[in-house]
Amino acid sequence: MVALMAAGASPAWGQTSPVPGLLAADPTATVPAPPTLTLPTPGSPQPVEAPADIQQAREIWRRANERVAEFPRGHIDLLRWEAANPDRVRPTPLPTNANAGSLGVGEALRMSLRHRPDLYTRTGMNALARAEVQVAFAQHRRALERAWIDAVAARQAARHASEVLDATQVGSELGRRMVQAGNWSHAKLMREQLTEASAWQAAANAQIASLQAREKLAGLMGLWDAASVAELDQRLPDSLPALPVNALPGPGLAEADIESAVLRSHPTLEQALQDAQRRFAGLSGGRWDAWVKASEAALQAMPEQAGAGLATAPHLDDLALLRDHPLDGAVQAQAKLLNKAAQRRSMARESWAQVRLRHASARQAQDVVSKLQTALEQETLLRYNGMLQSSWDLLASARERIGSLDTALQARRDFWRAHSDWQALLAGADYTGPDAPTATGAGAASAGGH
Repeated sequence: MVALMAAGASPAWGQTSPVPGLLAADPTATVPAPPTLTLPTPGSPQPVEAPADIQQAREIWRRANERVAEFPRGHIDLLRWEAANPDRVRPTPLPTNANAGSLGVGEALRMSLRHRPDLYTRTGMNALARAEVQVAFAQHRRALERAWIDAVAARQAARHASEVLDATQVGSELGRRMVQAGNWSHAKLMREQLTEASAWQAAANAQIASLQAREKLAGLMGLWDAASVAELDQRLPDSLPALPVNALPGPGLAEADIESAVLRSHPTLEQALQDAQRRFAGLSGGRWDAWVKASEAALQAMPEQAGAGLATAPHLDDLALLRDHPLDGAVQAQAKLLNKAAQRRSMARESWAQVRLRHASARQAQDVVSKLQTALEQETLLRYNGMLQSSWDLLASARERIGSLDTALQARRDFWRAHSDWQALLAGADYTGPDAPTATGAGAASAGGH
C-alpha cells in the first residue's frame, strides 16, 4: 500500500488527508505500470533425433550413465541439479510470504471499511435503521472474508500447480534423454510431453485464478493501483487457518438452539411477529377458525383436469369473511411472518449442515487422503530405490501427492467459506447457498501419469 499512500500524499481541495476516490478516478494520475503476468515456460514438441548406429547409441548411453552415477537417486537428482543452473530457463517462482506481518482477514476488513461510510452506524439512528446497517455490514464482511479465503487458497493452489508442472518437466526431460540414448520410443516421450502440456495449462490457469482472486479482494479493500495490488499478494499468508478440532455453532450456542439464534438475528422478524400478534389479539372470537374452514373448503373444491393436475386457483365466496378487514390484515400478516420464519429456519438448518459437512470433508482430506498419498509416495520411493519401479512411477506418485495436498487445500477453503456464511447468518444476513464444486488446477494436472 506504499504506492497508494505516496500517490495520495498531495492535498486535494485544501484537505490534508489523501482522497483515494478522487485519485483513482483521475485518468491523468501518475501511477506505476502494472506488473506483467509471467507464465511458466512451455515445453517443446520438437522431435528428438535417435542415434544413427549402435556405436553412437552406446556412446550416448555411456556418457549419460556416467553423469547419473554422480547422484544417489539417479536421473531425478541429476535433472533437478541441472534445473538449478542459471543457464537453464525456468518458470519464475511464485512469491512466498517472507514477512511475519501477513495480512489477516481482520485487517483487510478494517481497510475495506475506510471506503464504506454506509456501513457505519450513527448517533440518532432508530433501532430498525441500525439493524439494517448491521445486516449490510454482515453481508459485506462475508464477501470480504470469502474474497480473502479465495485469494489465500488460490495463491497456494498456484504453487501446487507449479510443483506438478515441475515434476512433469522432469519426466519429459528424462524421456527425451532416453530417446537420445536409443532405448525409449518416441511414442512414450510424446505421452510425457502431453502430460507436461496439460500440467502447463493447469499451472497457467491456476496463476490467472490467483490473480483474479487477488483483484477481487483488492477491489473490496479499496485498493485501486497496480503497485498496491502487487504488494497485497506479498502480504497474504502462505496458507489458510488450521481447521478447528470440532465444528461448533458459536460461543454458548448449542446445536439445538441454532434456529432460535437465526430467528433472533433477523432485523425485522421480531417486529413482524409483534405486529401479527397485535392483529390477532384484535380479532373477534372464532374469525381465524372461520377463515381456516373457508380456505380449506376452497382448496378441496379446486377442479382437476386430466393430466394437468390443479389447473385453477382456489376461490373464496364468503362475503362476510372477505369484508372483514381486521381478519384480512391478520391473515396477510401471519402469511408473511410464516414465510419469513420458515425461510430463516431453513437457512439455519442448511447453513449449519454445510459447516458440518465441509468440516468433515476437510478433516477426511487432511487426515486420511493426504497421509495415505504421502505414505504411498514413500513406498514408491523405496521400490524405486530397489529398482522395482521406474522413475516415471516415482514422478507420477509425486504428482498424485501434490494433487492430494491441493484437494485438502480446497476442502479447507470450502469449510472456511461455509463458516463465513454461518457467521453472516447469525449476524442477520441471508444464506444464499453453497457454491459450485471447486475445480483444482493441481488436481487436474496430477491425473496424468503412468
